[in-house]
Amino acid sequence: MWLIFAGVIAVMFVLDIWVFNRTSHEIRFREALSWTLVWVGLAIAFNAGVWYLLGHDKALEFLTGYIIEESLSVDNLFVFIMIFSYFRISRAHQPKILKWGIIGALVMRGIFIVVGIGLLERFHWLIYLFGAILVYTGIKMAFGGEEKIEPEKNLLVRLVRRFVPITKRIRGDRFFISKGGIVAATPLFLTLIVVESSDLIFAVDSIPAVLAVTHDPFIVYSSNVFAIMGLRSLYYLLAHVMEMFAYLKLGVSCILTFVGAKMLLVDLVEIPLYFSLGVIVGTLAISILISVTLAGRKRGAKP
Repeated sequence: MWLIFAGVIAVMFVLDIWVFNRTSHEIRFREALSWTLVWVGLAIAFNAGVWYLLGHDKALEFLTGYIIEESLSVDNLFVFIMIFSYFRISRAHQPKILKWGIIGALVMRGIFIVVGIGLLERFHWLIYLFGAILVYTGIKMAFGGEEKIEPEKNLLVRLVRRFVPITKRIRGDRFFISKGGIVAATPLFLTLIVVESSDLIFAVDSIPAVLAVTHDPFIVYSSNVFAIMGLRSLYYLLAHVMEMFAYLKLGVSCILTFVGAKMLLVDLVEIPLYFSLGVIVGTLAISILISVTLAGRKRGAKP
């Protein structure tokens, strides 16, 4: 299964990022929708393969983990929108930043998963810490108000600015330029640093959330990777219809809180995976339905 998984991801990674989207260009709604459907379809097909080769339970774990990761990605995408707006990155240059951001995310998630599973196997009490973090994050997401992007306070950004010259203007789609023998970074590189930093923070929430479902490294990583690989197309899809999903973030916060509570109660109450999957899917469906309904009413109320 590891070989099948690696083969599928490698082929699709090359096709998506290095063939069809090799050059920087603005990704339109139809293209974003097509690639989103491709990645979701691949995840479903892979889940069928997991069911056939590894059994019903593993397939259910993969599906639950994938839906959790996909839903948590939504909040990450809203942050990306604010980051690109802050640095005034055009739609044509955003795909390259997201491409390298995804590559960095794949590496970081792999490290987090190995470390997280190892820690939970050696120190069971950490599951309560992870659960508390998820509950806190869920409540904060629901009642904490709008997130603020402050790159000037980012440690990595400050380190880059201290040791590397930064150009004031964007030079094509390049991260670095050389002028007069001096190598300087462009605002695109600073944007990439902030994107990678935000994903690192989100990994602190998303990895424990999947570990609440299973400790199988293959299931945890494969569900993460399928969600991450579809992140770029999903970003452009949401960017076009963001106003229609005003309450989706509230739904995600409820999912985080539920998963955190499940981890806190792991030694007291055994919550069936079917029930967890039902709660997650139901919460997403309700939040999307409310968002779309209210968005439709607002448009209808406009003169």
